[in-house]
Amino acid sequence: MTRLSRRLTAALAVAGALTLALTGCVQGENSTTGGGASAGGQWSTNTLSIDWATYNPLSLVVKDQGLIEQALGDAVTVTWQQSAGSNKANELLRSGSIDVGSTAGSAALLARSNGSPIKVIDIFSQPEWSAIVVGKDSTITKVADLKGASIAATKGTDPYFFLLQALGEAGLTINDVEVQNVQHADGRALLDGGSVQAWAGLDPIMAAAQVQSGAKLLYRNVDFNSYGFLNATEDFIGNHADVAQVVVDAYEKARVWAIANPDQMAQLLANAASIDPAVARTVITERSNLDVSGVPGDAQLTVLKRIAPVISASGDVQGGQASVDAALSSIIYPDFAAKATP
Repeated sequence: MTRLSRRLTAALAVAGALTLALTGCVQGENSTTGGGASAGGQWSTNTLSIDWATYNPLSLVVKDQGLIEQALGDAVTVTWQQSAGSNKANELLRSGSIDVGSTAGSAALLARSNGSPIKVIDIFSQPEWSAIVVGKDSTITKVADLKGASIAATKGTDPYFFLLQALGEAGLTINDVEVQNVQHADGRALLDGGSVQAWAGLDPIMAAAQVQSGAKLLYRNVDFNSYGFLNATEDFIGNHADVAQVVVDAYEKARVWAIANPDQMAQLLANAASIDPAVARTVITERSNLDVSGVPGDAQLTVLKRIAPVISASGDVQGGQASVDAALSSIIYPDFAAKATP
């Protein structure tokens, strides 16, 4: 039996239990006990604000199928906001505009290092969503050739930290290039228009640029990508654990469905990102490993510890390495996913 088959078998076996949890039939958890509405039939809050993002495929399933709304019923108003990038999700989390948001692991670590009160409560993917991209007619053949180049990147996101790691491996630093700090879609536009020589790209925009513009992936390295983190504010975790559990349960149900229905998952992404279904399928089947444990833990910390010195040296963290180390020791909150994951 293959790894995927084993996971599908286990996951489908618990689908019935997850369905019960998502329809509010499990004993409740607010600040003390676990699963659904409280003993009095009330949730600990009457609102939930959560993001969706094209770089988070499971969020598309949860939103499209109304999994959270089904579980919470009319008692809780669910508001969805799109995150255009990890940096935007972090801004929304820090301001309290959302309770739960999607980021790359590196972006979550950066935010917590700078005092944002967030913790990761679920892992939505192990992606290869970042690469260094050049235009179709570019004569640049290796990262070292980028010295003196203008590069589009979105600071505070996985592609930006991918860029820093790639430059370091090539013997360069951020001071050897000129970074144009723009959102991901704008980075592609600058590359297409010839205003920059390279772009630290992010899927699915990057995959679309390959097909539509003939853009080339100059440098790929799956180890320079961090995991997809579903983060929640500490206030939400501490005061609304019952609703947080529902969110994670919904994500784990979405994972089961997405693994079993890759074509439909790709179509959801194509619709949300306005890209060709074939491009979306490449993102889902070749660059988005959804078949991972949703429980955050040692695997994610191993990646973050490798990226941590890069984040610290970037100058983007107040307090430097000490702040990063403190964030590393406190960013993981596995309880909800441990209960929801087969």
